[in-house]
Amino acid sequence: MKKILKYGVLLLTILPALVACGGDDDNTDPNFVPARDRGEEEPLSTVIVEEYLNTHFYNYEEFANPPANFDYKIKFDTIAGENADKIRLIDQVSSKIVKDRVTEGVTYKLYYLDALQGAGEKPTFGDFATVSYEGIYINEEESTSPYTKLFDSSVTPVKFDLTTIVNGLQDAIIEFETASNFTTNPDGSISFEDYGVGAVFMQAGLGYYVNPPPGSDIPLYSQLIFTFQLYAKETGDQDGDGLPTFMEDPNGNGLEEDDDTDGDVAPNFDDADDDGDGRPTRDEIVIDSQGNVTFTDTDGDGIPDHLDADS
Repeated sequence: MKKILKYGVLLLTILPALVACGGDDDNTDPNFVPARDRGEEEPLSTVIVEEYLNTHFYNYEEFANPPANFDYKIKFDTIAGENADKIRLIDQVSSKIVKDRVTEGVTYKLYYLDALQGAGEKPTFGDFATVSYEGIYINEEESTSPYTKLFDSSVTPVKFDLTTIVNGLQDAIIEFETASNFTTNPDGSISFEDYGVGAVFMQAGLGYYVNPPPGSDIPLYSQLIFTFQLYAKETGDQDGDGLPTFMEDPNGNGLEEDDDTDGDVAPNFDDADDDGDGRPTRDEIVIDSQGNVTFTDTDGDGIPDHLDADS
């Protein structure tokens, strides 16, 4: 059965609540308390996430047999009472191991729920994605805050840069496919067909950790849950050098932020002169009329010119 979403106008923006904030110790206040060790925090965070997955379920029966006017949105509830026989989330999610972006050697088991796989294309880690979403935090830090709370959402599809959002959401979205097609209706609205629907359950270290968005009420060290509908993708080239960001990953680990060929602190995907030789990367690669990239190696040393300062 095709699932079709119809919306009036796409809001093309990056929402502040999704954007990853600064490092753990970005504070000059003399009373500032250093962040907890990420390696020690990881197992504690994972226990909280897994406890939620063991005690909650989602509306999988509606996805299996959609009622009339079903909105294809994931909804969670507690396994108790009349819902005692529901299938636990822990028995329906997939998982993968992902790296902490701050502390070397720390990894997480990231859980994500594939409610509906799209019929289009998978975005890469450096792309722009158009989604609608809801963000919920799981709090075990502040007794004055609720255990779970919706902190952000957008019903209208929005486009954002996957390199700027919280890492856990970036790591999950690339596991899903976009809509198979979209059409512009006579009234100017847009309809998406067969789009991806999912959720991700992330430890604090893959979320905001000690840097929640300014003005938000998200407690420090909160675990996060995002549900989302993935409609479209656009290949990213954040530094405008003609080289798609997914190709600016020399070490091949699928992370954009840890490749810095010239050591100038600007990672390659955000550096228009990757090797720091004074020649723009755009002038050291060849792009044909179809957009295909060829890497040249002028001095024949096996290193592409755009990564070779003495080429």
